[in-house]
Amino acid sequence: MDFNDTPEEAKFREEARAWLKDNVPKASELEGLGYIEQAKLWQKRKYDAGWACITWPKEYGGRGASAIEQVIWNQEEAKHDDLPGGVFSIGQGMAAPTLMTWADDDAKARYLPKLASGEEIWCQLFSEPAGGSDLAALRTRAVKDGDEWVINGQKIWTSGAHYSDYGILVVRTDPTVPKHKGLTYFYLDMKSPGIEIKPIKQISGDANFNEVYFTDVRIPDSQRLGEVGQGWQVSLTTLMNERASIGAGGVNVGFDSVFKLAQKVNIGDRPAIEDDSVRARLADWYCQEAGLRYTSYRTLSALSRGDIPGPENSIGKLVGAPKTQDMASFAIDLLEQSGAIWDEELSAEAGLFQGTYMSIPGLRIAGGTDEIMANIIAERVLGLPQEPRMDKGIPFNEVPTGGSKG
Repeated sequence: MDFNDTPEEAKFREEARAWLKDNVPKASELEGLGYIEQAKLWQKRKYDAGWACITWPKEYGGRGASAIEQVIWNQEEAKHDDLPGGVFSIGQGMAAPTLMTWADDDAKARYLPKLASGEEIWCQLFSEPAGGSDLAALRTRAVKDGDEWVINGQKIWTSGAHYSDYGILVVRTDPTVPKHKGLTYFYLDMKSPGIEIKPIKQISGDANFNEVYFTDVRIPDSQRLGEVGQGWQVSLTTLMNERASIGAGGVNVGFDSVFKLAQKVNIGDRPAIEDDSVRARLADWYCQEAGLRYTSYRTLSALSRGDIPGPENSIGKLVGAPKTQDMASFAIDLLEQSGAIWDEELSAEAGLFQGTYMSIPGLRIAGGTDEIMANIIAERVLGLPQEPRMDKGIPFNEVPTGGSKG
């Protein structure tokens, strides 16, 4: 396969490069703004110039660009360090594809342009304390009341819930059928009465995850995606895009940063890059990173054809998160005693490696654990036999919960 730019692609790349050179916010523009305000400023600037969510249809805020043009844009934007924007990844990478597939035209026209412009931020309300990575085991209930649904229950590990405007939500509407068949999918205003959000403090010192409690929260039936009981099918659209989004990156430590560090530090009296074991590990990570990059290109090509990303997207997450954790750990080892110091002013690369090492375990859980990803690949990509499932075909309200009796 030829990965060189065609003349048309080269022209597009030069246009993107020139616009970025002239429009990336200067430090003085961002000074005094919080991270979310910085991200919104940059996203709106891209949107106004036609560079936001560029593969989306024009009527929804994109420019109808091709998948390869999205790749080119991503490559050029990535050359500018520390650009804010991670707060939009769930809305643009997971909620938006679900809305495009399942929402009516009025909802698309209302929500998608504001997702593209960064005016509104979305979160994903899937995981629950008792369900782990088994989404279909959720217990948050929705009961129909006229033209509304009344929601009661709890979600956990919800990234960005504390600053989100809207959320996508899967709940149980029928406990008398097998677990996958009794789910229904909604979107809702995160400022709705009855929603309580409690941040979860992480080992990294951040509090990006949240517990979200629902007490008699009312959602209009018009905010349902898919039919009642079709929530599992709708959620698959989100999950496949989630794994593509998570697997594609979003963390700071990559091959280049570790490679550059190995050129700067010594092992004994020689540069670390001259050590055979260091070079071997770097070679392995380079190959993994290249493989993930081209796997993500296949996903973009599928999206450009209007296809829903398949289970092969689990590869990106299963490989990407452990790889990043290994590289951060290796970089800290290369720094020797100074690797124990995590301080933006004192640590190498402003504490990049230490910060990533402390935060990356969460990425190995978010969107499905490593074990869940391995099962998906084994069963749905390789066609291996499924693991025994004791709750298969049993009404959800008859599934044993593990509690003792008597």
